[in-house]
Amino acid sequence: MTSNHSPFTIYHSLPIVIVGHVDHGKSTLIGRLLYDTGSLPPEKIEEIRRASEATGREMEFSFAMDHLEEERQRGITIDISQTFFSTKKRQYVIIDAPGHKEFLKNMITGTSQAEAALLLLDAVEGVREQTKRHCFILGMLGIKQIVVLINKMDMINYSRERFDALSTEITELFSQLITRPISHPAAVPVPQFPNSPISQSPNLLSYIIPISARYGSNVATRDDRLKWFDGPTVLEALDSFETPEIEGKPLRFPVQDVYPINGKKVIVGRIEAGQINRGEGLRILPEGETASVVSIEKFQEEGLTIARTGECIGLCLDKPAVRGNILVSDTMISPLVTQSIRANIFWMSDKPYHKGEAITFKCATQEVEGKIGNIYRRFDPATIKIVEKDAQEVGPAEIAEVEILLEKPVVVDSFNEIPEMGRFVLEKGGHPVAGGIIP
Repeated sequence: MTSNHSPFTIYHSLPIVIVGHVDHGKSTLIGRLLYDTGSLPPEKIEEIRRASEATGREMEFSFAMDHLEEERQRGITIDISQTFFSTKKRQYVIIDAPGHKEFLKNMITGTSQAEAALLLLDAVEGVREQTKRHCFILGMLGIKQIVVLINKMDMINYSRERFDALSTEITELFSQLITRPISHPAAVPVPQFPNSPISQSPNLLSYIIPISARYGSNVATRDDRLKWFDGPTVLEALDSFETPEIEGKPLRFPVQDVYPINGKKVIVGRIEAGQINRGEGLRILPEGETASVVSIEKFQEEGLTIARTGECIGLCLDKPAVRGNILVSDTMISPLVTQSIRANIFWMSDKPYHKGEAITFKCATQEVEGKIGNIYRRFDPATIKIVEKDAQEVGPAEIAEVEILLEKPVVVDSFNEIPEMGRFVLEKGGHPVAGGIIP
């Protein structure tokens, strides 16, 4: 069920990305999650049933996400889609990302918004090149809450031996990265679920779970054919993840626009971290001018004295601000205001980038022209090997550690501290060519 709500108004939800090699079951899993959590209305279920019959298939849960007729005919997912489902604990924003190599740039766009990930692995096919790339990208983007799902267990007769072998292989792959999933149970001893929550175990960042998305095994409910597995279901694992706590962080309010309303200039945007109080002093970055909050505006709400992380609001200040400004507290630690940024990027374009070529840097509502001045290292995420140091170019689908030089100062933070201020997109000729993070 695609929600009518904007994801910018849901600030107690957890955004998750679904990734995996093509045909490893992403769309089917999403459809099953929506179905099992009661998030599909009867008319949508009937639509899926009719579409499945028209293509000569059984109940095909992937049709819950594959809206385009082209996707239904070809059996693949092309574009990023977003949808929502809820458990008793919270609401989830699902970002469905394509698995084909040529659609990898779309997957990066989705992943960069996520706080957690589900990585699917076909129990028959095992680890593929695209699987390795997805693992590397998740690690590069700093996503530490990952559930690895070994799917299509029904096609291998729910074999524990095959599951254990794939668990060892995927754990070894992740061991080469910053982010490391822990199988439950597997070669690495972990506390018993659910008595030892993830938050209480510093090494327990995620799980490896055997499932059958088509038949719902271990998605929302357990299956006797997998009784040898005593770990969580997919929903239990997701509910054990933590929603990032950024309300206590320093204020970050990117100005989206300014509107004249009833004779007032209302500055609108979303609070990415911290909170704003009526009457408090703020600084308008990157210029650094101080201002006071005259009022906090919200539709059909009056007399607001405070607004918190995740809220979309309007502000009236005693000083002007424009789109791209970042409002911060006048009394707390400031972000980095700079024209030189060291970052990790994933090059998504089919054409290589040559050092010094013009690019546009976009972070939050900021948009500044610049170039890549240094390419310190570039490497292939499929092999996790350095291709070249002190390079002159970055090739398609390569990761690179770079220095970005900008024409004007921008306001940024470490991705690990305030994600929305530490992730960015690079454009070239008006088209997205790279995604990246500031470590």
